[in-house]
Amino acid sequence: MKSPAANDRSSDPKHSARATRTAGRQMRSRLLDAASILFKQRGLAAVSIADIAASADAFPSQITYYFRTKEALFVEAACRDVLYVARAAEEHAGKQLSPQDYTRALVDSVLGSDAVGFFVEAMTLTRRRQDLAPLVERTVERLHAEGLRAYAAEMAARGWHSRLDPETSARRFWAIAIGVTLEGHAMGRSADASAAEMLRLLGPQADAPASAARLRVVGADASPQD
Repeated sequence: MKSPAANDRSSDPKHSARATRTAGRQMRSRLLDAASILFKQRGLAAVSIADIAASADAFPSQITYYFRTKEALFVEAACRDVLYVARAAEEHAGKQLSPQDYTRALVDSVLGSDAVGFFVEAMTLTRRRQDLAPLVERTVERLHAEGLRAYAAEMAARGWHSRLDPETSARRFWAIAIGVTLEGHAMGRSADASAAEMLRLLGPQADAPASAARLRVVGADASPQD
């Protein structure tokens, strides 16, 4: 039997609206999760709305309600995935001890996933679906803005010197990542080969203070004393 307080909450229009919004967010997330897996496994053309609905334990009408079309769902899933991977890459790179390892960790994390390739497909799709282009544009700007924030924070916190201004470095990173991914798909390159090519194109991004470099050399050369 429900308590009076529970009955009051269930009859409260604001509570009902919040519950509806929460359920809606959860359903959208489930649909995006299911769509992301299926699209990356099979591609856009080979996945139907019914396939996605079945995988998400939802109804096809819920996909059209939240996303309108399969193509819109494809683009939103790709945009979400690349932002997740970018955030995870920044967290992983932030644990590295040198500018070189920081850059390598970023590249390996980003190109080691299939999210950038998925996003490149979404970008290509917007050539014939211009109504979906604004979401891709906003995602690119978020990649640049969040990359700039993370990169500038690392430079400041560690006392590293960026060879280019941080904004240019952040934008250049994603321009190269997208270009290398597109070229790699066309040429059948492995993820490792694409990562090596991206590192070559990026070149050195930053330098540690001379004092920090000397400390690392001394630490590496030190041997135990008897």
